[in-house]
Amino acid sequence: MTRHPFTVVTAPQGSDEWYQARLGRLTGSRVKDMLAEIKKGESASRRNLRTQLVLERVTGRSQAPTFLSLAMQQGIEREPQAYAAYQALTGELLTRTGFLSHNTLAVGCSLDGHIGDFEGLIEIKSPLPATHLDYLRTGQIPTEYYRQILHALWLTGASWCDWLSYNPDFPPALQLRCVRVERNEIEIALYAGTVAKFLAEVEADVASVRALETWHGQTQRPERAGGTVAEEQPAG
Repeated sequence: MTRHPFTVVTAPQGSDEWYQARLGRLTGSRVKDMLAEIKKGESASRRNLRTQLVLERVTGRSQAPTFLSLAMQQGIEREPQAYAAYQALTGELLTRTGFLSHNTLAVGCSLDGHIGDFEGLIEIKSPLPATHLDYLRTGQIPTEYYRQILHALWLTGASWCDWLSYNPDFPPALQLRCVRVERNEIEIALYAGTVAKFLAEVEADVASVRALETWHGQTQRPERAGGTVAEEQPAG
């Protein structure tokens, strides 16, 4: 088997071990926040992601939300059906994968599945009927999901990723829409540079917090407010 630059953490998604493996790492589901842009300065979502990763590294505790919407829960429950539908369509044998933790970079991703020795990947979505209908009509992958796929292709070295929309409420011929994304080395290289810049910012922020920790460790007496608290004015 080819040696890969990542370690597979075989833990169920949503488990304590899975959350622990993700601590302080840029994952596929948060790429949209890293790439969020505004005309001036830094977007709130990018800043919030940077802060979350810093806090996770400093505290050793996950800052990720654990809320699951009804649509998200439905997607999880329908995954086995989507696997079977994809395998019937393509004849490919899927392997379920845990969390892929990069060996040298603070990045990772949770794949829905892969083919062979990570030659190909699969990204499964089980959307609400109206959304699935839109995918059937257009065959267009939303930007958020395309960026998630780009992250997975970059991290794994895979040649392609099949993006799958599945909804069993439709007639059999309309239950599945599968779109293949081929690896683009120019796009991958540009993305790698963006990730490196972002990770450098996170590491700089962590270093500043560590410096603050050292300073506070050497200062063990109460501090004067220094005018930060408004003084009470005399009555009358």
